[in-house]
Amino acid sequence: MTDSTTDDPRADDPRAAPGKALLSLCARRLLAHGPSARRALRLLPPQLYPVLFQAAFQDGRTLVLQDLVATWPFPLLSFRDLLGQRFPQERSHKSCIQAVISAVVELLRRELEDSFLACLEVAKHQSQHRERGSKRRKGPSSLSPAPLPVEIRADLFVNATSFPILREALGISPSSLLLLKCRDFHAEELPAAGTAALLGSLDPSGLRRVELRFNNLGMAGLGLILPQLSHFQDLLSLQLPYSNLDLRRPLPGLDAAIRCLAAHLGKLPRLKELNLDSSRLSGKLRQLFSDLESPLESLQLAFCSLLPSDLTFLSQSLHAPALRKLDLSGHHLNENLLQPLQLLLEEASASLLHLDLMECHLTDTRLEVLLPTLCRCSRLRCLGLFGNPLSTPGLQSLLRRTGVLRDLRLVVYPYPLECYIQDPTSGHPVEVDEERLAAVGAELSRMLGSSGRAGTLWTTSLCPHGALNYLTP
Repeated sequence: MTDSTTDDPRADDPRAAPGKALLSLCARRLLAHGPSARRALRLLPPQLYPVLFQAAFQDGRTLVLQDLVATWPFPLLSFRDLLGQRFPQERSHKSCIQAVISAVVELLRRELEDSFLACLEVAKHQSQHRERGSKRRKGPSSLSPAPLPVEIRADLFVNATSFPILREALGISPSSLLLLKCRDFHAEELPAAGTAALLGSLDPSGLRRVELRFNNLGMAGLGLILPQLSHFQDLLSLQLPYSNLDLRRPLPGLDAAIRCLAAHLGKLPRLKELNLDSSRLSGKLRQLFSDLESPLESLQLAFCSLLPSDLTFLSQSLHAPALRKLDLSGHHLNENLLQPLQLLLEEASASLLHLDLMECHLTDTRLEVLLPTLCRCSRLRCLGLFGNPLSTPGLQSLLRRTGVLRDLRLVVYPYPLECYIQDPTSGHPVEVDEERLAAVGAELSRMLGSSGRAGTLWTTSLCPHGALNYLTP
């Protein structure tokens, strides 16, 4: 279930709009007849089911939705195709979504019960055949094949609320009769054991993305989950932000635990994207990445307490020349880290598309040191610098110097120092002067326009701006 737009080529055809509107109106009038309309569903041609589904969803007719699912005449029921841009976000449609899910589960329950009974019948015949065969010792007779498992395809977003529902749905029949295929799996605030159990219930083929956010896994939790992940040989993206992983303290058995984590990461041959934001990895990157045999193309290590040795390792690794996205936000880029960062950017300069250095204590002076290397990243499209103490002249210099980056389309810049209102007692900045900020933004826009870069967006907004997809389709 997604909110993606439809691929129907007629979606933007104005000639199709009147016909669609009339058909939708007729469907809503039909459904307004209540029980009699529901009884007539089986008499209607299959072509009308999609428009009836859309009308029932928009009008909140949950019973009709359940009847439509129960008699659905097509092999695929997709919210994406049925609702497209009209996919609702309002809470008022929650009951409709629940009705569809309940109807699907009920339909599966009936089909699986039938399949289970068929399995028992086959087993009975097999048992009788073995008994007869043990007496006659003749060759095996032909038996009906066992029923095929029911295949469910879904991208899953699971949290503490939906976990019990999903666990119950997955337990409605023997596991051999239920095959759950998933491309994207996202879990938030779940215990490690529950997450591991869900991952263990998925079909190993086809899973591309796993994101486990705010799950407080720690070393022990990752030790439960990573062995499950090693079964997913198609996995491209592994997101483990805010996992409470701390490798800084020299605890007994830490090196062995890191080697175990590294070994499991090494069992993901197609892994291209790794997010370990807010893990404390000081000095441990070399060990943690030691078994990765394919280069990572997207690496997010924000607020990871990295040391110069970590950045030096990355600059010398197989990953540097392949990096398309790099996030090192939250690191204090003083003189100790600035030099290895320059080496890393040099190695990644031919491939890097997206660089985030937010809240990195970048002053005007340090940015001037970094700019020559930054401007050699010739394919750079997105640059994040929010939260750094830069002045208006520093931003203007950045704008002029990055004019050589012809692909640069987005820069998220910080509030300039001059735009802060300071507390008269402490001298600390307390709020932003919106008028000053607007004036700076207008001047930067004027500079972009005069240099022929009006299509480049310079903004202080941290809202998503259509982030690039770094994974192959």
